[in-house]
Parts: sequence; structure tokens; C-alpha cells
Amino acid sequence: MNNDKSVLVVGAGLGGLATALRLASKGYKVEMLEKNAQAGGRLNQLKKDGFTFDIGPSFFSMSYEFEEFAKDCNIKLPFKYIELDPLYSVNFSDNPKTCHLYKDISRLAEQFKDVEPDFEVKMRKYLDKSGALFNDTVDLVVKNNFDSLFDYILTLMRVNPVHIPVLFKSFFKQVEEHFDSKEAQQIVSLVAFFLGRTPFDTMAIYTLLSYTEFQHDGYYNVEGGMYKIVEGFVDELAKANVKIHYNTEIVDYTSNGKKIESVVDSNGKKWSADTILINADAAVFRSTVMKHKNYTVEKMDKKSWTMGYLTFYIGLKCKLPQVNHHNYYLGSNFKEYADNVLRDADTLQKPYYYVNVLSKYNSDCAPEGCESLFFVCPVPNLLNKADWSDKDEIVDSIIADFSNRIGKDIASEIVSRTIYTPIEWQEQFNLHRGSGLGLSHTFTQIGAMRPANVDEKFKNLFYVGASTIPGAGLPMAMISSKLAFERIEKYLEK
Repeated sequence: MNNDKSVLVVGAGLGGLATALRLASKGYKVEMLEKNAQAGGRLNQLKKDGFTFDIGPSFFSMSYEFEEFAKDCNIKLPFKYIELDPLYSVNFSDNPKTCHLYKDISRLAEQFKDVEPDFEVKMRKYLDKSGALFNDTVDLVVKNNFDSLFDYILTLMRVNPVHIPVLFKSFFKQVEEHFDSKEAQQIVSLVAFFLGRTPFDTMAIYTLLSYTEFQHDGYYNVEGGMYKIVEGFVDELAKANVKIHYNTEIVDYTSNGKKIESVVDSNGKKWSADTILINADAAVFRSTVMKHKNYTVEKMDKKSWTMGYLTFYIGLKCKLPQVNHHNYYLGSNFKEYADNVLRDADTLQKPYYYVNVLSKYNSDCAPEGCESLFFVCPVPNLLNKADWSDKDEIVDSIIADFSNRIGKDIASEIVSRTIYTPIEWQEQFNLHRGSGLGLSHTFTQIGAMRPANVDEKFKNLFYVGASTIPGAGLPMAMISSKLAFERIEKYLEK
């Protein structure tokens, strides 16, 4: 065991919690610092007016990454999850029919027989390509540390050359080549929004996500709400004697020129360890705390960032039996909206949005006879819309649209209402310009071209989370924790 080596983890988001558990399970001395009053980062929870809301992610994929993590740490996974089928439901504004995304492709195809009669054949062909992309790239490119750009290029050269064309296409273009109806195109391309951009500016290589949705592993809910993941990890850390210090924000550091000697909190207290792991946004921390020359505010603004999110949390004094657990509501202007959402605030009145009814299968998340709703609407980040004084007007318009879609006016039933604009996301979670998922996944911001998980100046400083490798999303945070752990262990065992 390595009881003489210490690691300080700054940030208790999913990546930080998972890496801390990996390290503690191998005998390292681990201590954690967290800016906020509770752990979780964007995977967080709001309790208000007797209601419980998931603040960020409301389902997850790639469950095997969590199972593998538990095995690595020699623990039992500390939360229960349930497979979703249908994955989610989609509602079109110009079509009264609700489409349910079943993993059974024949059952899914039945819903498209009027607009895309050969949907099943097309979908299977599309998923074959998505599956090949997944199988040929994930282990090689996503689950690897790269020591240099040359190392990364050599790895890319090992990928089957049949996939080269997808590097030069958008997600939507790839989908368009397989499906003719706008309904099929929109539904199949929805998953691109999960990466924080739109299908029109997300690389076609990410159509591999369609394979993870429908064939590989699907999506999962957590029993009791998504925050049970965080609570379970925090409990395991307590068993491993890992202390988390809350309300502790790191604002500075000291070094001897070669190594970080300590990080300094907002009260001036210094925290030291042999190795320091940062679970704040990897680009933002380099900019605001480390002051690295490639991460000045001007250079940060020129990078490609994910969109902002307008999220709001609604408690109702009634039940909505007609609404499913996970729902997408699409306007009649999907292409126009998706094309403009990153920069044009005027598109917000006819949005695409998501509604999660957390209380549908988790009755303890709302008072009896009540419902707990979580809305997410993609919006421009603060680079393109800095003023959110119109947030109530936008939320009112979405609530009115939702009421119209479900055939019930919910405005008078609202007893709890909380709104997070990109301003709140920026302030609470240190996100550059309120970009919901950090750096976007453009060709020049993936793999070795993404901010590395080891610092460019101090070799005892490491990073884990969304803006470093491999990218955004809960499964990616789990993979990121494994990659960061490998880096740290290699450094400490030298």
C-alpha cells in the first residue's frame, strides 16, 4: 500500500469523487476541497418547498463504466439504476402524435410507417455504421492517455480508414444521408445536443452515440434521483476516511518553479500534498488560477464552447399522468432553431426543450398529489447573450407551450419555481461564459488537442472532468477519472 503518498483533489464533481475513490482504494492519502456547500458539481440536487429536483443530468448511459469503476475500487456500486425503455418520448409541435424511442427497432419503426415506410432498414444500416465507429474508436481514442500530439496522430492512424469521411461531415449530414423524413432526421440527431452543441455543428464521428443509445447499452435512471450517485460516492469516501472540506474555493497557488507546493483558498489558507488533482473546469482553472499564457480571457473567448442552458425547476400541486418521465418537445423550426441557438437569442420563443418528471417514479421527490418537473432549454451562452433580464418571459413562454402540448394549463398549479440561466451556471460551477458542458468537441478540441489531464508547467498537477480528456458527460467523467488515476499513479510511483 502507498500510505506515505498524498493527493489533494480540488472539486467534488463526479470526476473528482471517482478519482478520489480510485486513489483511496489503492491506499493513497486523499483529501478533497469543494467550493460549494455540497458535492456533485453539475450532478447536483435542489431541495425546495418540499420538492426535490435533479439540477443537471437526469439519466446516464454506458452503465458498464460505473460497474467497472466499482470493480476497480473493490466496492459494490453504491446506487441502484433502472434501464429506460422507451429511452425517451418526443413531441412535435405540428404533429399531435408522441413518438416513443424504443430500443426494439421494429417497434420504433412502426411509429414512422406513415412518414418513413422503410425506417427499420434505414435505421439498422445507420446503426451498423454507428456501431463500427464506436467499436473502432472508443478503446483506441477515448480511453487512452496521449503523451504528445504525435502520439495521438499515430493512434488515429490505427483507426479503420473507412471512417475518414465522417471527420469532414456534420452529425446532421450523416443522419440526412440515411433518413428522408424530417421527423426521423430530427429524432435520430437529438443525441448531438447531449454534447452541448447542435447536430449541425457536431462532428459526424459522434453518431457513434446513436449506437450507445439503441444497441450497446441504452439509458438508465437512478432510483431516488440522480443525486443518489453522488451520495453513494460520498458515503464510500467517508468509509475510506477521505475528508471533504466544503465552502472552500481555491483562488491561487504556490510553487518552487517545477512543482506546485500548495493551493491557496479564498481565506488565504494553504493546502498541500504530493500531487494535486483539479476537478474544476480544466480550461477555466488554467485561466483563472494558474494564469497560463495560453488561457488568457481573450484566448478563452476564441475557443469553441458548448451552448448555455436555461434550466428551471417547477413544483406543481397536481399530477400529470399524461406526461412521460423523459420528454423532448420540438418546435416547427428545428433546423432554424438549432442553426441559430448558439448566437441568436430571438429564437428562444419557439424552442426545443426537455422535460423530466422526476416524481413519476420517485414519489418521495414531491409532496403527495404533487409533481416535480425539471425543464432544460439550450440557449446561447454569455458570449452571445449576456443579459438574462428576460428570463421570466422566456420561461413563461415555454410553460405556456408545454401546457398547450399536454392539454392542461399548469401555470396556476405552480407552487415552486426556480430558474438557472447561464449566469447562475457560470457563478455556481465556474463555467466559462456559462457554457453548460465546457469546451465543445470540435476536431481541434478532442483527444490530444483538448486541454491535457496533466499540467503543461507543473508535473504534479493533474486534471479530471469535462474540459479535459475524453469529454463531457457522466460516462466520460468516469473514463476521465481512470485516465487521471493512471497519470497520478505513474507519477507517484516513479
